[in-house]
Formats: sequence, C-alpha cells, structure tokens
Amino acid sequence: MQTDDKAASRRQYLTFLLASEEYAVDVLSVKEIIEYGDVTTVPGTPVHVRGVINLRGSVVPVVDLAVKLGRAESPLSRRSCIVIVETSLRGERVVTGVVADAVNQVIEFSPDDIEPPPAFGTGVRLHYLDGIAKTGSSFVLVLNMDSVLSDEAHTVAALETPSEVETPA
Repeated sequence: MQTDDKAASRRQYLTFLLASEEYAVDVLSVKEIIEYGDVTTVPGTPVHVRGVINLRGSVVPVVDLAVKLGRAESPLSRRSCIVIVETSLRGERVVTGVVADAVNQVIEFSPDDIEPPPAFGTGVRLHYLDGIAKTGSSFVLVLNMDSVLSDEAHTVAALETPSEVETPA
C-alpha cells in the first residue's frame, strides 16, 4: 500500500536548459511550449524582460529566465523556445513566457526525490527553488515559478493597463 501512496504522490516536471544548467518546473504550471519568434521590446521594462508576444490575441510578457536568475542573457539558437507558464501572483493567475535554451524532457519526482536546496553553490536565490533533485549522475534545480516571477506582476500590470495621468482639479 505504501508503494501506491508513493506512486500517487509523484509529480511530473518539465526539464530545460539555461546556460548549460538543467532546471525543472512543475508541469502543471506549463501551458505550452512555443518556438521563439517575434518578441516586441517594451521600453522601460526590467533588463530580464525581453518584451511581449501576441499569444492568440493576448499580450504575454517574455522573461529571459537566465538573466532573472543572474546569468548572462540567453543567446538564441535553433533550440531556443518560450515556455508559457501560468503562475499565481497576489491571488491572481498570470500567464508569462520564459525563454529556455532548450527543453529536455518531462520527468517524474516523488517528494522524497527532491532535497532542500543547498545554502551555497547554486547561484540562484534560495526562495526561487523548491529544491534539488538527482537525475542520473547529475542534479536538476527545481524552480518555484510563483516565486521566480512574483515581481513580474508590476510588469504585467503595466503592460495590461495604460497609465492614467492625473490632472489638477
């Protein structure tokens, strides 16, 4: 019976590469993966925001996850893609695209497979991580996309709502 409980608690994660490092996100937050295409830059956005795309009539901000995590900007290649994720920001669901160098696979982990993140050596803010999991002879950093993209709410709000200029009464 315990084996059935472990199997039931296993979750699937999408793994992808950023700057030659492997990361994973809960597959339930992934809506789709699209080819990297035309991204419109938006003046005044943070350096890690590449711009916006039109996704079936919706404006979706695109974040360079490598820059957000303190790495160099992701160079674009044939395998570059945008992973469309849905996160919870201040109680609301927000759709954001994140640039990945390449998508690898969907893999299953049980809660026992994911260790707490080490206090040193990852180069990623600890609150961005749900943990670290072993895959074969290497490790994958499991990202908490709600935490990683939590400050994107300002960017999303600015893109969706035109600023209003107050006039003196």
